[in-house]
Amino acid sequence: MKFLATVSIVALLTSSTLARPGSNLSQRVASRRANDRKSQPKIKSESSIVETNSTFHEEYSENWAGVFFESPPSGETYSTVTGTFTVPSISGNGAASAWVGIDGVTYTDAILQAGLDFTISDGTISYDAWYEWYPDAAFDISGFDISEGDSITVTVDATSDTEGTITLENTSTGQSVTQTVSAPDSSATLGGQNVEWIVEDFEENGSLVTLCDFGTITFTDASASAGSSTVDPTDGDIVDISQDNQVLTATTVDSSTSIIVTYQ
Repeated sequence: MKFLATVSIVALLTSSTLARPGSNLSQRVASRRANDRKSQPKIKSESSIVETNSTFHEEYSENWAGVFFESPPSGETYSTVTGTFTVPSISGNGAASAWVGIDGVTYTDAILQAGLDFTISDGTISYDAWYEWYPDAAFDISGFDISEGDSITVTVDATSDTEGTITLENTSTGQSVTQTVSAPDSSATLGGQNVEWIVEDFEENGSLVTLCDFGTITFTDASASAGSSTVDPTDGDIVDISQDNQVLTATTVDSSTSIIVTYQ
């Protein structure tokens, strides 16, 4: 059963509601929830780590592409991560998600994350906003309008190891929603050891979905805070998706605040 305590949404400029079982939602959303859509911690691929230059190293994962940090600055824990991306044009069949989050790399007991799913089936495209406190499954956020080309800013704040807030803002429309969340149980407290900006091949019905062609997703204004310290992508590590000995993405860090993930 999904965790429904501490449900408090503050909608700015428009109202938004949290999707609940039995709500009058579209068949797409109802089906996705029934299929137990959820993210997973980074699943290491059998492909080996590839050194790219003196600053970055790249590794391969079955489900994550983007940039992550394996540890916080000395004596600190991560509390905030943010990034902005443009809703992509997608093709083929399948799905993908773009999100920012805390934990899930070296610390795998919990992940506090939020973002968007992109799904295409026989030419029909849908975009869904969600948040998740792993290992619980994702909660959909209805009433948050999303269209191809919109600019979406996602911010995740951990106010403690058991409480946090997520904020999604569509800067193209001025619509914004903030959700207060809590750990689903005492074994799922945050460690604040990792932060990440990720394009994911997420899980549905117990297995990874077919990864759609999402073109290019660029995270801009990407940063994270740990106590009095701030980190940016240039100090992080690159990860790309590799499945069945085929590399499906290419990630580069374009600047101190910009991460480019390309489907290939």
